[in-house]
Amino acid sequence: MDLSHHDQGGETTQNPDDDRVLDHYIQTQTEEDEKTGNGKLDPPRKSDSEWKLVSENNEMMIRPHSKLPKPQAPPGLMERSRSLPENVETPAWAIGKFIREKSNSFSAAITKRISSLRNEDDDGGYGHTVKEFNLVGLKVVKALKEERKELKGRISFFSRSNCRDCGAVRSFLRERNLNFVEINVDVYPGREKELIERTGAASVPQIFFNEKLIGGLVVLNSLRNSGMLETKMEEILGRKCPEDAPAAPVYGFDEAEEAPAEADEMAAIVRVVRQKVPIQDRIMKMKFVKNCFSGGELVEALIDHLDCGRRKAVEIGKKLARKHFIHHVFGENEFEDGNHFYRFLEHEAFIPKCHNFRGAVNDCEPKAAATVSQRLACIMSAILETYASDDRSHLDYVGISNSEEFRRYVILVEDLQRINLLFLSHDEKLAFFFNLHNAMAIHAVIRVGDPGGMIDRRFFFAEFMYVVGGYPYSLSSIKNGILRSNQRAPYSLVKPFSSGDKRLKLAFGKVNQLIHFGVWNASRGSPSIRFFTTQGIESQLRNAAREYFQRDDGMKVDLAKRIVYLPRMIKWYKSDFGQDKEILKWIINYLDASKAGLLTHLLGDGGSSVNIVYQNYDWSLNS
Repeated sequence: MDLSHHDQGGETTQNPDDDRVLDHYIQTQTEEDEKTGNGKLDPPRKSDSEWKLVSENNEMMIRPHSKLPKPQAPPGLMERSRSLPENVETPAWAIGKFIREKSNSFSAAITKRISSLRNEDDDGGYGHTVKEFNLVGLKVVKALKEERKELKGRISFFSRSNCRDCGAVRSFLRERNLNFVEINVDVYPGREKELIERTGAASVPQIFFNEKLIGGLVVLNSLRNSGMLETKMEEILGRKCPEDAPAAPVYGFDEAEEAPAEADEMAAIVRVVRQKVPIQDRIMKMKFVKNCFSGGELVEALIDHLDCGRRKAVEIGKKLARKHFIHHVFGENEFEDGNHFYRFLEHEAFIPKCHNFRGAVNDCEPKAAATVSQRLACIMSAILETYASDDRSHLDYVGISNSEEFRRYVILVEDLQRINLLFLSHDEKLAFFFNLHNAMAIHAVIRVGDPGGMIDRRFFFAEFMYVVGGYPYSLSSIKNGILRSNQRAPYSLVKPFSSGDKRLKLAFGKVNQLIHFGVWNASRGSPSIRFFTTQGIESQLRNAAREYFQRDDGMKVDLAKRIVYLPRMIKWYKSDFGQDKEILKWIINYLDASKAGLLTHLLGDGGSSVNIVYQNYDWSLNS
């Protein structure tokens, strides 16, 4: 019985007579058991589905947006989503009868009764012992907590994304069920100045009990090993947190220290000429084109506004095109005077599908692509550290959608609209497109909801877009067009980009098989989600491949039957991996010693041929 979302959802109201009715029900059921001799409970049947019905029909619970995936609390999910620690076993016949005869308000009564057991020891502490409560029709196994002084203060620590020591501090505090505030200076860059002022350095992690600086991971381990941690906590955290302690980040608040975006020098010109040129639907080359104007009309508007010569106006028109304020309707040229037709970026047909475009073009000076890429990776890594399970196989999409980190990400990706990606190095470009793809997939689940199975995911892969550098990018075009060197997707007849597509300039020259282990598609069958850094990205991809093949659905060997079980993903992209024998030889490099030994023995024992069986792919959402 999953009550975790009841804990998160907020206050639940119920009929004040529910407890009395529930007591009467339990007493009546006890008498019936004594009469019938049915002292033992029947094996539970359908209890999971019946309790799911109670949860879904309880109108008192606060629910997320209907398009978001149903929140669950899978094993190992982050402590941020506080699930009920008790193990509750419920007999099917009792709960089934209870649901049928009583209204939904009874579910709230049961929840309240269970919660009362849970809250007996809410003064904080570690769960070391287990006590079992047996009620008629209900069994609760409850973890008891050690008694300790109530902590009124606040634990805070400064961190950075992808910091191993910060992760160790985070895990330490979560394992001990200690509430804490994390201030990630990569997400909140304005707080780095405060970190330096308080500690004298920019190094992390730095832990505070109230306003008192404790130190880093080494100090925390020293306090724990010496047995002084509890004493220190009770001494400092036993009092209310003072105002001069590090403040918790506030949703919707942007630090004043962050440098304001610089306005593009062309933005003021664009705002004027938008009003001066006649934007109309026209016919060109027997095609109907919408919301466009001719190059000559733009030149005339520029001459009138800037009081300049025609040659100068043409040069400005070319600059507007290079900065992606305007595009040729068919992408045939940069900008020319005369009867060629152009349109403003906001009038492109793909713009309504682009989820990083909110009503108007970002007219700030485009930031360096490497800078935006690095910040995107830091924010999304911080999201994983808070809202993903330890193995990154489950994500709390509802928590992500309501987080300050995700709000900042949505603002950040607006900077991609007119960014210039041509100056990125090979590794910078690889990291950028991996991270963009995986972040877009999270955004798509939050906006669209559960994408469903393989066939239903066509919209998810092809229609959810960002405008990046003036052109549209979907999940499919990033993977197959950029990362796979413009190769057809499985079961597709056409390539992502046509021969004249400007995005081809960014496509990689040849396919690296490892890219398939860096791309994540929000399914359980996908390699685990990760965000990459530019330094050592090839090594990160190799580690991702090793991690994937270590899974049961990644690779298995049946020595007796001479069968190698491979992920179906390899079958779909066989053109990237090669023929069967080549695939098996390539995979050996990414297996652990046990699997590599078995596969090497099969390939070299001179026996009959090795059979490859491709395993089923799990398309269910990894929520």
